[in-house]
Amino acid sequence: MISFQFQWRVLSVVISVSYLLTCLGNNDIPIQLNDDVLGLIVFKSDLHDPSSYLASWNEDDVNACSWQFVQCNPQTGRVSEVSLDGLGLSGKIGRGLERLQHLTVLSLSHNNITGSISPALTLSNSLERLNLSHNGLSGPIPTSFVSMSSIRFLDLSENSFSGTIPNNLFDNCFSLHQISLSGNNLEGTIPSSLSRCSSLNSLNLSHNRFTGNVDFSGIWSLNRLRTLDLSNNALSGSLPNGISAIHNLKEILLQGNQFSGPLPADIGFCLHLNRLDFSDNQFSGEVPNSVGRLNSLRYFKASNNIFTSELPQWIGNMSSLEYLDLSNNQFIGSIPQSIGELRSLTYLSISNNKLVGNIPSSLSSCTKLSVIRLSGNGFDGTIPEGLFGLGLEEIDLSHNGLMGPVPAGSSRLLETLTNLDLSDNHLQGNIPAETALFSKLRYMNLSWNDLNSHMPPEFGLLQNLTVLDLRNSALYGSIPADICESGNLAVLQLDGNNLAGMIPVEIGNCTSLYLLSLSHNNLIGSIPNSLSKLNKLKILKLEFNELSGEIPMELGMLQSLLAVNISYNRLTGRLPTGSIFQNLDKSSLEGNLGLCSPLLQGPCKMNVPKPLVLDPNAYNQMGPQRQRNESSVAGSSHRHRFLSVSAIVAISASFVIVLGVIAVSLLNVSVRRRLSFVDNALESMCSSSSRSGSPATGKLILFDSQSSPDWISNPESLLNKASEIGEGVFGTVYKVPLGSQGRVVAIKKLVTSNIIQYPEDFDREVRILGKARHPNLIALKGYYWTPQLQILVSEYAPNGSLQSKLHERLPSSPSLSWPIRFKILLGTAKGLAHLHHSFRPPIIHYNIKPSNILLDDNFSPKISDFGLARLLTKLDRHVMSNRFQSALGYVAPELACQSLRVNEKCDVYGFGVMILELVTGRRPVEYGEDNVLILNDHVRVLLEQGNVLDCVDQSMSEYPEDEVLPVLKLAMVCTSQIPSSRPTMAEVVQILQVIKTPVPQRMEVF
Repeated sequence: MISFQFQWRVLSVVISVSYLLTCLGNNDIPIQLNDDVLGLIVFKSDLHDPSSYLASWNEDDVNACSWQFVQCNPQTGRVSEVSLDGLGLSGKIGRGLERLQHLTVLSLSHNNITGSISPALTLSNSLERLNLSHNGLSGPIPTSFVSMSSIRFLDLSENSFSGTIPNNLFDNCFSLHQISLSGNNLEGTIPSSLSRCSSLNSLNLSHNRFTGNVDFSGIWSLNRLRTLDLSNNALSGSLPNGISAIHNLKEILLQGNQFSGPLPADIGFCLHLNRLDFSDNQFSGEVPNSVGRLNSLRYFKASNNIFTSELPQWIGNMSSLEYLDLSNNQFIGSIPQSIGELRSLTYLSISNNKLVGNIPSSLSSCTKLSVIRLSGNGFDGTIPEGLFGLGLEEIDLSHNGLMGPVPAGSSRLLETLTNLDLSDNHLQGNIPAETALFSKLRYMNLSWNDLNSHMPPEFGLLQNLTVLDLRNSALYGSIPADICESGNLAVLQLDGNNLAGMIPVEIGNCTSLYLLSLSHNNLIGSIPNSLSKLNKLKILKLEFNELSGEIPMELGMLQSLLAVNISYNRLTGRLPTGSIFQNLDKSSLEGNLGLCSPLLQGPCKMNVPKPLVLDPNAYNQMGPQRQRNESSVAGSSHRHRFLSVSAIVAISASFVIVLGVIAVSLLNVSVRRRLSFVDNALESMCSSSSRSGSPATGKLILFDSQSSPDWISNPESLLNKASEIGEGVFGTVYKVPLGSQGRVVAIKKLVTSNIIQYPEDFDREVRILGKARHPNLIALKGYYWTPQLQILVSEYAPNGSLQSKLHERLPSSPSLSWPIRFKILLGTAKGLAHLHHSFRPPIIHYNIKPSNILLDDNFSPKISDFGLARLLTKLDRHVMSNRFQSALGYVAPELACQSLRVNEKCDVYGFGVMILELVTGRRPVEYGEDNVLILNDHVRVLLEQGNVLDCVDQSMSEYPEDEVLPVLKLAMVCTSQIPSSRPTMAEVVQILQVIKTPVPQRMEVF
């Protein structure tokens, strides 16, 4: 590699010769070399300029003052400003800039400049303004590349700078007015030396990884500060009094941290404050009374904290307030009438507190109000009619105790409303006809009320309606034929009403439907063939009606269906072939004595090989049960929630029996040898993976620094201070402290057998895997390569693996709770979906199991060991086939068959097995003295018998049945023996969100 000094000398000679020849041809021009020209030409040589914006930069010029994007000081003729913002430049920042000794402004923002800034780079001592924001710069921030004694404006935001900020960086920052380091990967504590920046007006350190306590007493001493933004870090501690010393403070943004304790009592004496955001912290106590003095405050957000006490009467004094969010706290009492004095208010959210009483009628005086969210409180009384006379876009009054009718909307509201949620109240009376005239309405939820009303036939006029939820609202009459006139409806939920008549044939016009739920009504007639037009339909619920006749065979063509429930009707005949119907379990079919299925007992209404015995008491037994269900829905217990994704089971019973016989015969041949084969085969499929910025041989490459750290002369020395935390076929994993700051990473020392032996190939494959960045994937930090040693560097997960928490837990250790288990399932599904759907070709893991699911500080899952098969010199499918054949219950069966194309569906199978492990606490295959238990077969049998909850892990003290049951059924679909019958991981994520998401918010799932 040509050294910088050599490059500089060559360019200097070339330009000197050019100048000399020019001067020899013109005796009037003095011989003179210009450092500015030299510096900018060298700087340009390190950049790629695809649009030729820098074409005017010519080394033959005497000076650079005529160049585009360059300005000179008219008195000295030297370059004073270089502004190259948004030109699409790439490359790196070279040391040519050192020659610009009179530079005062350097702005390179919104380009694609990458790499790290050399610690040896030193910019002009006269530099006042430096803007490198919105690039791809990485590595640590050098402490000496700018003179903090002269710099006034420093913006390094939206890059990938990492490491800590040295405390001495701000030793001489007396001239600094603005600094922004937001949107990087900086960590550690915020330097206390910031308090020396006495002229500081704006401080923005948001969206980094800073931790620890903040020296707020030092920050409060910055009496010229106007904007303080420390949001979205992991900072902790409390806010002391003394903030009133900052007289000109306008913005305090501390959201998304771990601050606690009360707010400063003197905060209200910062009279110029116009924006306060304390949300998503752990602040507690009362909101200080002094806040009522902030007449200039326009934005106040304190949601997701632990604030208590009543809402103060002085809240109406903040006359400039436009945005108020106090949701998800513990406020008590009622909303004061003075809130009507907030005439500038456009957004109001006080959801999920402990407020009671009436909704004040004075709110109708807030004539600019656009969004009002009061859900999850204890409000009673009626809805103020004046509220529906405003130009609101969103109304959410759900989960309260409101009574009376649904107010009719004014002409103004009809033109503005997009979201209406009045669910889970005690509202009564007819649905106003005006409701069907909301021209912009997208989401309507009136469920769990006592409306006792017809469905307005005009609902079909709602051209933008996407979600309509009217469950358990005592509706009667028939389903309007033009309910889907607009063709935009995605969710239609009418469960638990008294609707009668037939399902309209026009339901086939609902071509955008994802979810159709008509269960627990009195619908009659046949299932219309037109349902087969709903190609996007994923969930179909028709249980507990009086539907009769045969199920249309055309429904088998709906390839998107993930869940179907047709139980307790009077349906007859065979089930449609294809789609989900052949994999439905007993609970999705029972109560239909004419259906032909080996899961049911009853008089099949078609010719079958063997006659089935009719139980003469079957219909009589079904009747009371049906009546009990209907009465429970229509009665006063409408607040009881029943959330269940329809029953789904992956294998028909006959196929299960045959498969079970084969599995037992295979698995009993050699128990010990099988376990060894399974572990070796799976470990050899995937292990830790990494990537590098360059195929440097014998050099440790860290992605966040683009070069080998100076303090590592031999990466093998890392292993000397490492502690071993795991071992597999591909190598040994160690926990290693990296650097003087105590940063911890995990490294895997790979065995060299069968690993790619050429650095370029190794580098290319690791780069591909390195692009797989996601919150639920272990981040790859770097790698080291020599022919004798390969090391992969990755993120360290402090809570170990799911395997250790699930199967290797000490009796004294607490068991994983259901919320944590569900969090692990959903996060793992999202990570796999990212691997499958964000890359072409998709990255297949091959080896999803608890030992490859690591847990961070918050028990969020991070998938490890993905894609290492790419680093193999060859993949011996024949050997894999022989080993996987004896591993039923662990891996997808197609991995044992060379004739099948292996794709993402093998990961879906592994994920389904992991679901069963998390729910049951058992291993996929358990060996006894005389038998072998295959977990998915065991759970399937319990599902068919109706006793599936017996297999739930008993170490969980509490778990919601309406979540556990559909999760188990989802596992059955994922472990289908037929790959095409398994959902994609994107669909799995959607189903899990449907299971977990509170009912009124289901719109977000779709």
